[in-house]
This record gives sequence, C-alpha cells and structure tokens, in this order.
Amino acid sequence: MKHFNKTLMALSFSALLVGCSATSKSTTAGLKDGSYTGSGKGNNGPISVEVTVQDGKIADVTLKEHAETKGLGDLAMDKIINQVKEHNSIQVDTVSGATNSSNGVLAAIKDALVQAGATQAYFDTLEKVATTQESLKDEYTYDVVVVGAGGAGLSAAIEASKLGASVVVIEKTPAAGGNTLVSGGGINAPGTRQQKALNIQDDVETFYNDTLKGGDNKANPKLVRIMAENALSAADWLMDDIHVDFLSDRVQQFGGHSVARALIPVGNKGVELINKMLKVCDEQGVDVFYNTKATMLNQQDGKVSQVIAENNGKKVTFNATKGVVLASGGFASNVEMRKQYNANYDERFKSTATDASTGDGIVMAQALGANTVGMEYIQVYPTCNPNTGIISYVANSRFNGAILVNQEGKRFVNEMGRRDDISNAILDQTGAISYLVWDDTIEKVADMINVHKVEYEQWTKDDLIYKANSLEDAAKHYNVDVDTFKQTIAQFNQFVDAGKDTDFNKTGAMRKIETGPFYIQKVTPSTHHTMGGLEINELAQVIDTNGNVIQGLYAAGEVTGGIHGTNRLGGNAITDIVVFGRIAGQNVAK
Repeated sequence: MKHFNKTLMALSFSALLVGCSATSKSTTAGLKDGSYTGSGKGNNGPISVEVTVQDGKIADVTLKEHAETKGLGDLAMDKIINQVKEHNSIQVDTVSGATNSSNGVLAAIKDALVQAGATQAYFDTLEKVATTQESLKDEYTYDVVVVGAGGAGLSAAIEASKLGASVVVIEKTPAAGGNTLVSGGGINAPGTRQQKALNIQDDVETFYNDTLKGGDNKANPKLVRIMAENALSAADWLMDDIHVDFLSDRVQQFGGHSVARALIPVGNKGVELINKMLKVCDEQGVDVFYNTKATMLNQQDGKVSQVIAENNGKKVTFNATKGVVLASGGFASNVEMRKQYNANYDERFKSTATDASTGDGIVMAQALGANTVGMEYIQVYPTCNPNTGIISYVANSRFNGAILVNQEGKRFVNEMGRRDDISNAILDQTGAISYLVWDDTIEKVADMINVHKVEYEQWTKDDLIYKANSLEDAAKHYNVDVDTFKQTIAQFNQFVDAGKDTDFNKTGAMRKIETGPFYIQKVTPSTHHTMGGLEINELAQVIDTNGNVIQGLYAAGEVTGGIHGTNRLGGNAITDIVVFGRIAGQNVAK
C-alpha cells in the first residue's frame, strides 16, 4: 500500500463535545510538574494513562492499560495521544468510528491533568486544535474497486490482485476490519487438518445440511452448496497463503452444528485474520484508502464502472475498468433500516456490530435496480452485555457445558440450540434477562476467563459476572429464587448422569455443575447479523429485480442475502465472507 494511505487511517474526525482545547501557549499555567496516572472508560473497558508534566506542559503521555480493539481502538488512541503531545492540549478531535475509545483516552488524560492541578477554569481557556488532513486526488482509475475493508473485501482484493488486476479498497472508517475485526474469527469447514488430528468425522454434505436446516431451508441451496464445497479450501487458503494462525488443539462446536468444525484463531478474535490479510494486501500492492465513504455507483455502457466517494468532505471518483465489488457489510447498527424490514428489531435492541454496519452498499445497489432477499431476517446474539450490547466471549463457556436459567431459577431452552431460538427464549423471560451458570470443572475445559481476562474483569466490575463460593451464593447475588435454582441444577446434573436432557434435549457438551467456585453471568440478546441483502448468483454477481445480472457489480459478505436463510449458524459468517470474497475477486478480475 502507498505510504500516505496508511496515514489516512486516523485522519477523519468528528468534533469532541467535551469542554475545550488549546493552543500550546494557553496550556502552560496551573500544571504541577510530575507524573500522574489517569483513567477513563473505553468501548471495551477501562483505559489507563500516565501523563508526565514538565515545565508546566504535557511532556509525555503513555498508554498503560486498555482493552480496546486492536486495529481500531488502539489506533485511535495512538492518534489522540500524539495530537495531545504535539499541541499540549486535550481539545483534539475524536477519531471517526472509534468515538468511545477516543473519548475514553481523552477522559483518562484529563483525569491525570486534574491531579496535576488543572481546574475547570484552566480547561475553559483552551481553544480547539485544528487538525491537518491529507487530501486525496479528485479521480483515480483501477481495474477493480472494492468497497469495504472487512474480511470479504480484503479476500476479494487479494484474489483480484493475485490475478494481475490493479486494486483499490475504499473504507469509510479509519481502520480495516469491519465486523470481522470484532468477531471471534472462527471459521467453519469440514474435513480440516485440525478435525482429523482430533478424530472428528465431518464432511461437506453434513455441513451443507446443517446450514440449510439452521436457516429453516430458506437459503438458496446453490449458494449454500458453494459455501460448503469451498469451505475447506477457504480455511486452507487462510492458513497456507494468508498465514493465519489457528489453535491446533481446539475445534469449536457452535449451536446448530452436528459436529465441532469451527477453527479458532489465536487470540479468539478476528484481529488475527485482518492483520494477516492487510499484510498480504500490502505485499501485493493493493491500495487501501480509509475515511473514504462510497456514496454512489455509476454505470457506463450498461456496466458498473465507477464509485463516487467522499473523503474529508471532498468528492472523489474511483473508476473501475473491470468492475466493483461491494463488501460493505450489513445493517445491524441501522435502527431505521432494521425497522423498515422488521419492526420487531427497534430501539430496544443494542447491537454487537460496529457502528459502520448501516447498509450503505445495499442502498447504493438498490438505486441501480438490484434485488434483495431475506431482508426481514435479522439475527440477535443471545449472550451480550445488558448495558452496552457488546458480545461476551467469556459466555462461550456455554459451548462447554454452561446452562441458562431465568430470574425464577429455571432452565427454559436448549443452550446449544440456534442463536435465534435461544435469543427469542431469553426475550420471553422476566426482564428479557438470563443468567449463564457454570462451575470450575467447565471453566477448566473452556478456559474462557483466562483467554478473555480483561472482559471478565470488566464484567465483574460492572456486576454482570459474579464468582460464587456456592450455588446459593450465586443465586442470592442476582435475586434468583434460591430453592428453584438449586433444584434446577440438581435435576440437570441427573440428566448428565443419564446422558440425556429430557427437559430441553440439550445438545453438545453435557457436564455437571457441582464443583466450586461457581460463575453466574447476566446476559441479554443484541442484534448481531443481518441475513438479508443483495441477491447474488454463484459467481457473486449482483442480480437485479428482473432476474438479470448487473454487469460489473459483484458482492460478498454480509451485504448479500440468500446464504444463511432465516438464521446464521455460528462460525458460518467467516466461511461465507472468505468463500464468496474470493469468488468475487476472482471473477471481477477475469
């Protein structure tokens, strides 16, 4: 990638609404020399910084602790810190797409400055720091223009570039990754080397049938077949060509799957995939423009050959001699669009998706007559933060035997069922809340607290996870009916002994909950994935409302519909984006 493109990652900003800022000459008074530790709250947890004041000025700012998303939140905080040090001021703009991380680190710096003697009168004297922004040219020409720098877009860009096409990826946020970046990164594939090492029997037909059944047979069988038949090669491509590191000793079985088939990347986050894909893009000469939002698609001679975008308020034209790949994601974070297609998913629901999941690509393609399918199918994830909507990875203990109970202390669902079934069941419980319960034996197998230590500590601090010495203690902490709760656990343990759950036919791991310490976690559903989107064919070409191919326009990932039916099975999103991202990139380059 061109060097200046990398610097564009954090150059688009929205105004900071806290207090004020400064020119360096007005920030010298009132600060006592020394080092001060301040704290703030970011998107994923606490942020801690150390601010050094020398000669009454901010001499240095060091980021001490944070849990912000790699490749997005950390980049935003680095940008903020550099601006603060350069201008000796906290009144700098927040980074678009990472507002919570930006505000969190600014709050931490301000906290430290207050300890150094800064008063409100001091902050009130500060003036806003002007941010310099590098400007793009008015027009660019490439063989292929990819809209969206998530997993699908980067897969398409790599494959198109590999075939000799000149490729640009335009991304509306300051960083690559999209929902892939904040996902667990697990990819489902049958017959992998990891399955074979663990003696797990699996095949394409089983994966195909699981996926169709999981979506109530509402998916396009042809597309599901393509995904199933290309899943293994997609996983091998990630490992052998992109050099993604997957755990060798862990293959996950998500709800709705007949067997364990999800490969889990190191760190259990999509960061591993995105970082490795970006490295390959760089090596192959793919250009990536950040803070560049596609706003319109244009056709010439019956073919999509141009993307109009906006960068820092400037109109930029991207010509595509071969075609355009839309990989701009779904619309889980667009409340109005959710309500347009399914009124049930209104403002009551927070979202696990990034703020950028607003359906832009769908709308742009519809303006050209593109057809959509399954737009009413919106998935909610069952185990999310009741305060923020963020998905919990500690709650993946569910896949190793943890169970769900309601406020009354009763089980109410197969904990290893489909996401939509579990989520809808939780919504029917008192307060639309459920409690995930597991013990030390399950935790030793799952190892979720160790792997996701920062999340566990933050949820504990927010009183959303409680470590108990006894089952009675666990129930009392959240005012769950103690007697019913204990009876529920005892009955479940009997099911484990019998090898069958006669209440809810629990699938997957069955382990007793009897060895302390015990863990109880408060969870609720959040909107997670939109199964509906643009209709595509087997070549990833976009289809119009008359059933014809829109020449020059391809799509892959969550912007498309028809692949998951009414409900996406866990781990299938990464399979989808890599399989169809590669197909789109290969075909647009041809």
